[in-house]
Amino acid sequence: TSLKKSIVGLTFIRDSDIRSDYFTQNAAKYGGLVEFYRSPARVAWTPTGNNVPDYPKLAQLWWKNVAVAVTGEKTPQQAMDSLANEMDDVMGRLQRAGMAHCAPKLNPKSPASHWLSTKEAPWAKLPNEKPKGETIAYDTLLNAWKAGKVR
Repeated sequence: TSLKKSIVGLTFIRDSDIRSDYFTQNAAKYGGLVEFYRSPARVAWTPTGNNVPDYPKLAQLWWKNVAVAVTGEKTPQQAMDSLANEMDDVMGRLQRAGMAHCAPKLNPKSPASHWLSTKEAPWAKLPNEKPKGETIAYDTLLNAWKAGKVR
């Protein structure tokens, strides 16, 4: 059935599949994928039919690398570096294959210092990644939200 294919391959065929009881009950396990496909953003596709070439292959790489970080086999940084290299390999193959529409175009490999020296993301690690939390009165936050401010 299409629902089984959606569960196994995470490639949704029917809207009813993504809205099924199974995906409703297990949405938290899919890292925002269910919420995305249920949202209006799902129709913002490129001419390739989806906005990530070979999404099923790239999704496999994500989960494989996140798993080794979660189990402690690799540090999160090592896992993300591995993920980036594996995704670059897949996207490079797609680029060389000459896709007709929206082919990936990879930048040349550059050291982290190159990317961290720009005004845009990514940014260098913060000196303190886990600052002490602060308590803010609910009414203060609510008023800030109403005013369109952060605080």
